[in-house]
Formats: sequence, C-alpha cells, structure tokens
Amino acid sequence: MKNLILLATAFSYRVTAFEKAAQKLGIPVVRGEDVPPPMISKTAAPLALDYRDISRSAQIISEFAQKTPVGAVIGLDDSGTLIASAASQLLGLPYNDPSSALAARSKAVMREHFARAGVPSPAFKRYTLSDDPDGIAAVQAYPCVLKPTTMSGSRGVMRADNAGEFIQRYEKLRNLLISTHCDEFLVEEYIPGPEVALEGLMVEGKLHVLALFDKPDPLDGPYFEETIYVTPSRLHESRQKEIAEVVSEAASALGLRHGPVHAELRLPAGKRPVMVEVAARSIGGSCAKTLRFTGKASLEEVILRQAFGMEFSPEREAGAGGVMMIPIPEGGILRGVQGLEAAEAVPLVEEIEITAPLHQKVVQLPEGDSYLGFIFARGETPEAVEAALRDAHERLSFTIVPDLPILSISNL
Repeated sequence: MKNLILLATAFSYRVTAFEKAAQKLGIPVVRGEDVPPPMISKTAAPLALDYRDISRSAQIISEFAQKTPVGAVIGLDDSGTLIASAASQLLGLPYNDPSSALAARSKAVMREHFARAGVPSPAFKRYTLSDDPDGIAAVQAYPCVLKPTTMSGSRGVMRADNAGEFIQRYEKLRNLLISTHCDEFLVEEYIPGPEVALEGLMVEGKLHVLALFDKPDPLDGPYFEETIYVTPSRLHESRQKEIAEVVSEAASALGLRHGPVHAELRLPAGKRPVMVEVAARSIGGSCAKTLRFTGKASLEEVILRQAFGMEFSPEREAGAGGVMMIPIPEGGILRGVQGLEAAEAVPLVEEIEITAPLHQKVVQLPEGDSYLGFIFARGETPEAVEAALRDAHERLSFTIVPDLPILSISNL
C-alpha cells in the first residue's frame, strides 16, 4: 500500500483521527511536519517542511515520493491545503488545482470568485492596514462585519453597528493582523439569520453531502463564537436542498473538484442561502467525531477511501449526533475544571474532551483561536442531543485567573 502524507500544524486536533483511520485501512502514514527553516536540517522528522514556502514544500514531497511511494497528500488544516494541492499536482495525484485551493484559503479571493459566478454571498470590500479607517467607517453601510482574509474559526471576525463600533473593532483587528504579519481584511455586509455547516466530498466536480449541521445558538455578534453543532438538520427538506445547491455552486465557482469540503452558510428569511465560506478540507477541531457512516466508518475513513480510490459510502448511521465546542468565558490562566464527572453522567453524552492544558493561558474570541474542549452526545433525535449537550455544559465550571504581567527588575 502506498503512503499517506498528512499535512497539519502541531496544534491540529485531526492528526490522530486520520492516523487511526489509515491504520484501519492498512495505509502507512508519514507526517509532513511544519518545521522552522533554521531547524529543518537538524530535525529527525522524516518529512520536514516550511509551510510558508509552498512551492519548496511541494518539491520536497515530490522528492520524497521518488523513494517512498505516495498514494495521497492531504492537508488537514487551512495551512496545509495549499501544499497538498501543489504536491499532488507534481505527483499526478487527484486533487484540487492549486489556484482553487488558494481561492478556498483566501476569503478575499473567494468573495471575488463568488461575485463573478453569481453565488449568493455578502457584499464586500477589500482593504489593507494602510487604508484610512475613519474614511471607511464614514461611508460604510451598517451593520457590517470586519474579518481577516486568511484566519479560520471565527478568529478576528467582528460585527459593527455604527461608525464608533467600527473604529473599536478595527483597532482589535489591526492589532491581531500585526501580530500575525497580515495586512489585509474585508468589510462585509452583515447577513441576518441562523447559520448552518455542510460537510461534503467533491467527486469529479460533483458534491456529495455527508452531513448538514444546525447551529442552534444565534451567531449575531459582536463576535461569532461557535458552540453547538447538531446533525441531522431539522430544516425542511426543501431548504436543505437549497443549501446543497448553493454549496455546489460555490465549489464550482472556486474550481473545487476533489476531496473534502466544509461550508458555512447563513439563512436569511425568504431568500436563498448565503455563502459565508467554503474550505477545501474537512471540518475542524474534534467535531468529526459526531459523524458515523455505514459500517461504523469515521469521516476520516470515508475521506481516505476516496483519496485512495477505494469504495466508500456517504450514508450515515441512523440517529443524531452533536458536539459542543466549550467556549472560553474569560481570558486568563486555566487553573481547574470542575463538574466533569457530573457532566459525563448526563444521558446521551458519550465523551467530554478538555483540550485546553491546565496552567496555560486561554484567550477569548476575537483574538483567540481555540476552545476549552468538546462535549459529544448521540441519541435518537437532534432535540435530545442538543438538550444533553446543554445540560452537560451547565454542570461544568472552570477556574480561570487573571494573567498577570511579569515584572522585571526595571519595573520595581
């Protein structure tokens, strides 16, 4: 069996799940690890890459494949999808064209593709930090949404309802962009209505829907922290069909033809679903644990089966599944977790995974990019699953203390 190359940052939740799926299928795995350039020659990693240098990383993978047969290269995070696409092109493996992967990675390029193709999406304008924020705020229609062009997980995404709020949100975004060496951001029309997420596979340019998640908590702003995902969706079948049609149009507009896609949409009343974004990867975090397919196959197994040309079934097992991404109630140092046993005892709750390490700093949105952990539940109906997730979360509490600045001798 040829090797699978997995591309993910050191902080990815997805690597272990893909490795387990690969082991089940008898596929050997090689991690393409993101290593700082000065350390590449010194590391013992079998495949050390600089994720910031896409062309060089793709070439290294190509050279590796000359000695070790490679059957697929898969990017698990947004940072890895561009390298996976470029490397797959060099190796002649089925994947999305690099230009399509780039369009799915950059929210600005994505919006431009959607606009040209007539895909329902928010009106937007593209700016850089050199543009005058007061001038933008003076002419902007409200409410609006400010967002970075490349970050994921709602990081840096903020709603402003007037010019004063715009300047406040801009200052937060500016500081975040500077800290991450970015310069570009979007200002978009705010789209009211509930939000959903669609998980799918592109097979020769055709969308196969794997799951549609409801997000029952309102995402109205000023920040957009996601909490609960539940599937199957409780939306009417006709509305679900509309959602799939818009995602298919969006994927086509970007040129996505092969592999997993994860899409986020808004549902304004009386209108077609509106694309927030579509990524050329599977769902982030540990959320894939909510999905089980025919033969108890995981989402990762379905993705690998497609990537290696094996038969796969997109049919899910009966019942409902859900996950709650445990929000960070305040920033600081996480000192303790209480109520875990009581939360785990809630009927239908299958697992609670606390991923934030104790005695480490936790950061809220919009600056933060992680959660305290995940609660997973499974039952007969979406309503029962949602209720179990909320009950379990109410039984948890977290001790978070202020992150005090370190004083130097010169400060004393």
